[in-house]
Amino acid sequence: MTGGLTNWAGNVEFAAEQMHRPTSLDDLRTLVARSERVRALGTGHSFNRIADTTGALVSVAGLPPTIELDAEGASVTVAAGVRYGELAVALQRQGRALHNLGSLPHISVAGACATGTHGSGVSHGNLATAVSAMDVVTANGDVVTLTRAADGDRFAGAVVSLGSLGIVTQLTMDVVPTYDVAQHVYEGLPREALDEHFDDILSSAYSVSVFTDWRHRDLRQVWRKHRVGDHPTVAAPQRWLGATLADGPRNPVPGMSPDNCTEQMGVPGPWHERLPHFRLGFTPSSGEELQSEYLLPRVRAVEALRELDQIRDRIATVLQVCEIRTVAADDLWLSPSNEQDTVGVHFTWIKDPGPVLPVLGLVEERLAPLGARPHWGKLFTTAPADVRRLYPRLGDFQHLRHELDLTGKFRNELVDRYLGVPGP
Repeated sequence: MTGGLTNWAGNVEFAAEQMHRPTSLDDLRTLVARSERVRALGTGHSFNRIADTTGALVSVAGLPPTIELDAEGASVTVAAGVRYGELAVALQRQGRALHNLGSLPHISVAGACATGTHGSGVSHGNLATAVSAMDVVTANGDVVTLTRAADGDRFAGAVVSLGSLGIVTQLTMDVVPTYDVAQHVYEGLPREALDEHFDDILSSAYSVSVFTDWRHRDLRQVWRKHRVGDHPTVAAPQRWLGATLADGPRNPVPGMSPDNCTEQMGVPGPWHERLPHFRLGFTPSSGEELQSEYLLPRVRAVEALRELDQIRDRIATVLQVCEIRTVAADDLWLSPSNEQDTVGVHFTWIKDPGPVLPVLGLVEERLAPLGARPHWGKLFTTAPADVRRLYPRLGDFQHLRHELDLTGKFRNELVDRYLGVPGP
């Protein structure tokens, strides 16, 4: 039995009959073949029931933690349960890097890719866009390999799959030569400056995040992460568009220690020690929270912020911090950035769903007319029919889901509700 197993936030108690942690691929294949219902659980950083099942819950973290760089140094094959922080350290030792990382290095590779999780940067796709191949244990226990080169459009349908095609055991990902990053934090950016210069601000560094608490008109912080060598070395100005350079390290979450965060103050360091906001060995974010995020066309970013201004007082009562990031368009069918450059508006709420959920409804009411897609792994209450309308390739995905999971072994209530029941 799962014995009260919960997600990382503790707001979801899994309903699975049993929790399994196979230590070999053969054991996993046998388990999947004999199970009526089964779902994979990553590091538990989702805030809804996307990983839940009434059958067997499976962690792939017990499988051999493979991290193998190819001979040309162009890609790495990594076990699904490996965390991004662990993968990054291994790549750095070999002089390689990923194109981007999320704000937390604690999340598993497969879980992050399956839900379209992302970092920030106007030119950077979400983490799943680096995937070029994946091995999946399907309903009968067979291992199916899908590749970008051989499977083309079908592969684009499989990468962000919400765990509904099978159990991913390993992924092959594009890598690049290692690079250094230096980050600076600015405080008190006037809101008018963000409205007038949104694209310039969000494209002013390799990765940029804007933080607000919706209590004050000015923005709380702007984190600018520059790739060292991209531009001539120039000292960061003390004032920038009306914001002031921080005089010491900061944590984006009010009241939390900056010791938990990656090094700032313009000190260069390896990509994996700067692109995340939080250090691998420390509690990420606040540790006591709920999260939601909505991704909408980047061209409507300022309009979205003005809509949220109308309910800022309600948001502020249950908010810890809100982060604004950008993600480049991709061709992955269920990616929230499918076919459009997006802006993500991320909310870290207090850990109390009672007062949070009504505010969530108000946020969704404001953002829905702008085409906001909820992050698959966060809290949201958007009507299923409204979510389905946002994904033009959903019908194709339903056919792919039926093809790879004919008996519905990897189904669960949340996925069926939002994607529909698969059929021929």
